[in-house]
Amino acid sequence: MIYSLSIITNNYYCERSIPCRKYLKILLLLARNLLSKICAELVAFIKNIITSPDFAKRYRQKQADFTRERKLPLQAIIAFLLSFVRGSYQNELNRFFNILAQSNTHKNTITKAAFAKARMKLKYQALIELNHKLNHFFENNFKPKTWFGFRLLVTDGSTIRLPFTDNIKKHFGLWNCRQGRHSPMARLSQLYDPLNKITVDAIISPKSVGERELAANHFLHLMPNDLVLMDRGYPAWWLFALVLSLNANFCSRISNKWKIVRAFLSSGEDQRIIHLPVPNTSVNIAQQMGLDLKPLKLRLIRIDNGEKTQVLITSLTDIRQYPLSVFSDLYHLRWPVEEDYKAIKCRIELENFSGKSALSVYQDFHAKILFKNIISIFSLPVNDALAADANTDRKYNYQVNFTQALATGKDMLPLLLQRPTRKIKLIIETLFELFIKSIEPIRPGRCYPRKHRISSRKFYLNYKPIA
Repeated sequence: MIYSLSIITNNYYCERSIPCRKYLKILLLLARNLLSKICAELVAFIKNIITSPDFAKRYRQKQADFTRERKLPLQAIIAFLLSFVRGSYQNELNRFFNILAQSNTHKNTITKAAFAKARMKLKYQALIELNHKLNHFFENNFKPKTWFGFRLLVTDGSTIRLPFTDNIKKHFGLWNCRQGRHSPMARLSQLYDPLNKITVDAIISPKSVGERELAANHFLHLMPNDLVLMDRGYPAWWLFALVLSLNANFCSRISNKWKIVRAFLSSGEDQRIIHLPVPNTSVNIAQQMGLDLKPLKLRLIRIDNGEKTQVLITSLTDIRQYPLSVFSDLYHLRWPVEEDYKAIKCRIELENFSGKSALSVYQDFHAKILFKNIISIFSLPVNDALAADANTDRKYNYQVNFTQALATGKDMLPLLLQRPTRKIKLIIETLFELFIKSIEPIRPGRCYPRKHRISSRKFYLNYKPIA
């Protein structure tokens, strides 16, 4: 089963390479029906997991939790957390249950105190498992985009500010900020698929935990056909050895603080095969992880971008199969992870947390990552349809406006998780229609200087927006 419409439509051209519009429209209609069916199967797959008694047993805090019929069963709690909670707690609850009831009358069916109590029964690891299951379904039932046959992954980190409460301060610790008083801070890290725009694994932890340690946890999810891109803050001998021990590959930017890199730059060579010995700083951690201490056969590559010269280090040592010319574009493919963090922080308002405990921070983070992934997967077929049905008279190709897709999914996702299976396909078809109506042009080569001194927006628990 695939989502790629271009594979279907590229075989149907009239003379002079002009698409035969009649057949193309028929094929697009058939393909869209197929895609809505597979997306409906994805939702049904998630619903079956959430409603499973074993799932409730694994992720309840106490043995008695989720054993009796309540107004807020586990399925409703997860569906509400996935509905992009950002406003007043009570207003969001009213909106959620009114959508399910298809009613315009605002009734306080569930109080915010009742939900705050109910969510404390749920372990946040339930949302992590759902995200991993979602990714496995995507890998097995769609046709993910790849690079030279590799599943391309990026690991990258960031930090966020957390609510100033005693429970959160105790768990995450207080840190200095550029402006204002000390604040609880968390470190984010994700293993991200930049070609399909999906987060494979995400971690939120106290800021005291380093990026390399979090990356090592991500790498437990690597497969033999994976290629990991890393920024210059990650290179370490033990981290390279860990990736290779999992039969995966990597490509990373590396600083000229390394002696072997300085020697390579002074040589004037464009590339060089090296055997990197284990440094003293990596011996202990490599032994603790059971890694082989033999030198690593790697490849250094010089990338000249105008005034800047970058050096990449990679395990792809076959010069014929992976020529020098492909690596500049390859490293640039890590940029979507930066855009994804912007979407998480600005569009989804990650720092706008709905609770005052460390547990609520973990729940909100993983729920928003899962929500984003579901919308990304639903957007892929529509983007592929736009590419297959591209009009040559247009100046640009088009894609789904992801901000609008997130806003649309906010109300649609609760319906998908609560409605019977026979109605899910109709809801998804409606979702596709709304996505197609909110598209934007792709303008290649656009770039703007980074503004490093932008004041981050603050979200106060006592002053929530009304919507």
